[in-house]
Amino acid sequence: MEQNEIKEMIGRAAVEALVKSGMKIGLGTGSTAIFAVRCIGELVMKGNLKDIIAVPTSFQTSIECEKYGIPIFTLNSKETGGKLDLSIDGADEVDGENRLVKGGGGALLSEKIVAYASDSLTILVDESKIVDNLGLKFPVPVEVVPEARVCVKQALEKLGAEVTLREAIRKAGPVVTDHGNLLLDIRFKEVMDPALLEREINRFPGVVENGFFTGPFLSGSALGSLERKLRPTVFVGYKDGRVERRG
Repeated sequence: MEQNEIKEMIGRAAVEALVKSGMKIGLGTGSTAIFAVRCIGELVMKGNLKDIIAVPTSFQTSIECEKYGIPIFTLNSKETGGKLDLSIDGADEVDGENRLVKGGGGALLSEKIVAYASDSLTILVDESKIVDNLGLKFPVPVEVVPEARVCVKQALEKLGAEVTLREAIRKAGPVVTDHGNLLLDIRFKEVMDPALLEREINRFPGVVENGFFTGPFLSGSALGSLERKLRPTVFVGYKDGRVERRG
């Protein structure tokens, strides 16, 4: 199967297995997640899915929802109340514990906000995204406010990371996120603890968020009890037409 065929296959498999009428759904960003968005849109247009409330994680996803007539809201809308039933997204890397690297599409901040607001998170990847260790092959994005670019770059280098400012492809200059920030892409030469890195990187002043999604996520109020949530469910698509469901 061609790569786009695999992406469409796993997007359809996840939607058909998990998405029901009346659900509040977070919709991710990128070339894999967009096939799930289109599948939901087709079902909405046919009337097979009704009363869907969708929260897109980027302008790209919002525009795709508009094409298919999927009703879109934000986590601040009264219709969502800051909580979602399910989020469906892609990933750049997935390890054996279903920990993730995300943000290749530049929407990591919104993706992480939406993921933590969801009762469950489903990740769609093809087999090439499965790795033994995160952060060695695909760069991990770190979103920073523009004023902190150099300071954060130096701090990341002290952690042992190779750091590159993400440059735009069809315009001169750096990529600017939907929130007006810059992206530093980092790689490591040796195996690191991704859970520790996720916490430590976010301690640097000027860092908005980073692309490690190590979970397990926590829900609940800091003033009340915290409930431990399971790691994401991962749908893996293979060239031979198989779809594996992990977690």
